[in-house]
Amino acid sequence: MSKPPLSPEAIELLRRPNPSVIATLRPDGSPSTTPTWYLWDDGRVLVNMDEGRRRLEYVRNDPRVSLTVIAIDNWITHVSLIGRVTELYEDQGLTDIDRLCRHYTGNPYPQRDRARFSAWIEIDRWHGWGAAKDAANTQVGG
Repeated sequence: MSKPPLSPEAIELLRRPNPSVIATLRPDGSPSTTPTWYLWDDGRVLVNMDEGRRRLEYVRNDPRVSLTVIAIDNWITHVSLIGRVTELYEDQGLTDIDRLCRHYTGNPYPQRDRARFSAWIEIDRWHGWGAAKDAANTQVGG
């Protein structure tokens, strides 16, 4: 795995609204994975969670996370980010979820009756494959 900064190819992949899966840690240390929207912003990643989601509880207890982003047009091309949530706050006015929803759908987030929380992820290490392969990855094959 490489340390930041990320390659231009990895950054280009992360700038697009691609499918992604976030992994958080349950209290017993086992992983929990969930599809999620993300937004790459100047070397950090923004994700957002409904107030009732378990993953919100999990990141409050343990800020370590992993996010894997998969190219929508070529699943071999992907980037996995390993890091930690360094900021967690209530999304006042739903501005962050609106940013995420617009990034993916072009529209503001439709459900306005539940609180949401934003989490900023700082990247410690990363791994890329396919068109976003990192220089530290010298393996042949998958």
